[in-house]
Amino acid sequence: MEPPLSSDTPPPPISPMAYKAYQQTNGASMALVEEHLPLVRQVVGRIKMSLPPHIDADDLHSMGVMGLIAAGQRYVPQEGRTFVGYAYTKIRGAILDELRRLDWCPRRTRAKARKLKDAIAELEQKHQRAATAEEIQRQLQLTPAEYEEWLQESSPVTFINIDASAHDDGDGLKLHETIADENLEPASAGLERAELWRLVADRIELLPETQRKVLALYHFEGLRLAEIAEAMDLTEARISQIHTQAILALRSFIERNQNK
Repeated sequence: MEPPLSSDTPPPPISPMAYKAYQQTNGASMALVEEHLPLVRQVVGRIKMSLPPHIDADDLHSMGVMGLIAAGQRYVPQEGRTFVGYAYTKIRGAILDELRRLDWCPRRTRAKARKLKDAIAELEQKHQRAATAEEIQRQLQLTPAEYEEWLQESSPVTFINIDASAHDDGDGLKLHETIADENLEPASAGLERAELWRLVADRIELLPETQRKVLALYHFEGLRLAEIAEAMDLTEARISQIHTQAILALRSFIERNQNK
């Protein structure tokens, strides 16, 4: 666990704005912030691994601290709602707000992810089963190498949904936050939300075993890509590609069902 903040000087990389907010917290909130500072580093580390190298982790850490401070000030204990889960959501939301402000994801990357998703949707609608990598390549007229490059380039779009609501209360990063897409209508416009996610759970069972395993290890077990790669004896880049194809397949499935 990281050492608590000093009452005199802020340890780097906390920004002056974050430190000023910290100084204004009351004793109980301050104790919560100090105890859970390692959570900020955890969230930043998980998000940063899917971002371009030019994004400054220190800036993200400062915004994450701001989110943690907000959580400490606003948290109201209630049954079924832990501070860790509440703080995780606020920290992640503050970081995503900053990334949205930076407009970090190029339009070209979003366009490629959209083309991949549309190709998957068309193939699955046609064959009534999960699309294979070979079928997607033929649909988009890509070589295997080009297809892998597209998946790799699209991976940040699938690991982080920048356009999702950043401040919904909840306990940590849920799979549905990653599956969500900025172009999707609210679930109430098609199916009821509970029914939609029941269908998503059924759809996950139809994914290839490797994709299901990567989703489970990353989203439910909380493993990092490097840890999953080691466990499955694959490269980290390959794990990222597998995750991307799985998430795009689930997004295309949600889109089709919301439009029914």
